Amino acid sequence: MIRNLWQYRQFIYSAVKRDFMARYKGSVLGVLWAVFQPLSMILVYTVIFSQVMQNRLAGMEMLPYAYSIYLCAGTLPWNLFSEVLMGCTGVFFANANLMKKVSFPRICLPAITVCSALVNFAIGFALFVIFMGLIGHFPWRTFLAVVPLLGLEIVFTVTLGIGLAVMNVFFRDIGQIMGILLQFWFWFTPIVYPAQILPDWATSILSINPMYHLMAAFQGIFLYDRLPDLWGLLYVLAWGAVLGIWAIRLYHHHAGELVDEL
Repeated sequence: MIRNLWQYRQFIYSAVKRDFMARYKGSVLGVLWAVFQPLSMILVYTVIFSQVMQNRLAGMEMLPYAYSIYLCAGTLPWNLFSEVLMGCTGVFFANANLMKKVSFPRICLPAITVCSALVNFAIGFALFVIFMGLIGHFPWRTFLAVVPLLGLEIVFTVTLGIGLAVMNVFFRDIGQIMGILLQFWFWFTPIVYPAQILPDWATSILSINPMYHLMAAFQGIFLYDRLPDLWGLLYVLAWGAVLGIWAIRLYHHHAGELVDEL
């Protein structure tokens, strides 16, 4: 699988570049929109929510931008998760004509989706990092922990997405269902609200959700300069391993039928 991705790296790069340029083709500001959109999100969170729920973030009462940091630290990786998951779920339908005309490893398609989403994420994340530096709250001690966190998030998301992509070919409501489920999943994850405002029994239920642990890890780094909880990350890794086995077996079992069903 890794060897196939490396051999077709130029194909993946070209597809990602084409997708990025096509997204802003014809607009007056062009690729500058890739900067303005995440920048506007950070500004809105900072200006509007700088005082909202300030006293609900433990230990952050003296930081004016605590809640906006909390929102951005959760929203940016969540948007990456959502974009990759929905992109992977519909990736075979979106590239049906290409799959019928060109022979290439199908694993390239999810890889293109992931890389395109990472480009969008990187722009918003870079602006967020600059914002953290400007307000003097940059997490110097724990910042590098973001790298394995992103890797873990991608593994979890892609393994789930590939399995759903195969199912979506045969059960075409999967994509629509996931769009709805993602909305519930978002509110089942402490991104807009801090987990500490909930009773213990509710937090115990939320801890079943793998994204709860990932979002808490990102928020802990940027808000408290705190390393992620190891057991929470191992829980996410276990989910990724189980989903990976499921997705690979499902894909290999139906690989020969995919093109015929599209």
